[in-house]
Amino acid sequence: MQEKLMEKIMEEVMKKLDTSDENIEEKIDSKMCKKNCELTEFVGTAIGDTIGLVIANVDYNLHEFMKLDKKYRSIGIVGGRTGAGPQIMAADEAVKATNTEIITIELPRDTKGGAGHGSLIIFGAEDVSDARRAVEVTLKELDRTFGDVYGNEAGHLEFQYTARASYACEKAFGAPVGKSFGLIVGAPAAIGVLIADVAVKAANVDIIAYSSPAEGTSFSNEVILAVSGDSGAVRQSVIAAREVGIKLLSTLGEEPKTDTTPYI
Repeated sequence: MQEKLMEKIMEEVMKKLDTSDENIEEKIDSKMCKKNCELTEFVGTAIGDTIGLVIANVDYNLHEFMKLDKKYRSIGIVGGRTGAGPQIMAADEAVKATNTEIITIELPRDTKGGAGHGSLIIFGAEDVSDARRAVEVTLKELDRTFGDVYGNEAGHLEFQYTARASYACEKAFGAPVGKSFGLIVGAPAAIGVLIADVAVKAANVDIIAYSSPAEGTSFSNEVILAVSGDSGAVRQSVIAAREVGIKLLSTLGEEPKTDTTPYI
């Protein structure tokens, strides 16, 4: 009787771990590593399949090939499979809070097979503690910055706003440092074109950047609009685009949902 009970318990455990194939031990190890990775370079993980890492002293040869400033021996690394705007906005807060510099921001084509891209952000710091702190702040901020990312089976919408842009927004989009900044993303790209038009008609804002599949989005199926200006105007612009975008994306599937809490 006891043996049957144990067999049943083990069967349920295996189902939860998705260990239906022969690589049971590898899958268990990978899940444990994700939660309890003992590598000193590992900082943590967050929403959007985002991982945070730090290198205390970058190899000299690699340092040269990465074209890093010589004063920055330590780097913080944030990379996500889904989303770039949330990670960039979170990194923007991290730069404000730490003695670090944004070295690079790249948008690899990704979203785990979806319409958009992923992200790779590298911080430079003279002290490894600053690099680590920047990564920690970025990971912590992601729950907030993913608040106005909406998706369904057909695509996604992304809206970001800050009253005071910093160096991450400047690096990624050319945003004026210290001014209000808004980001509007629509995927599929057709929706992005329309909500970009809605955004600039809704309020008196300055267009900083417009990216389409062939120009600036790594050929992903989305359009990205970055705007700046008066705080109230930028916010109004983003909210107007969000309202229309949700209606449009809903016609292609279920009502788009956010996984966290809207903040705009």
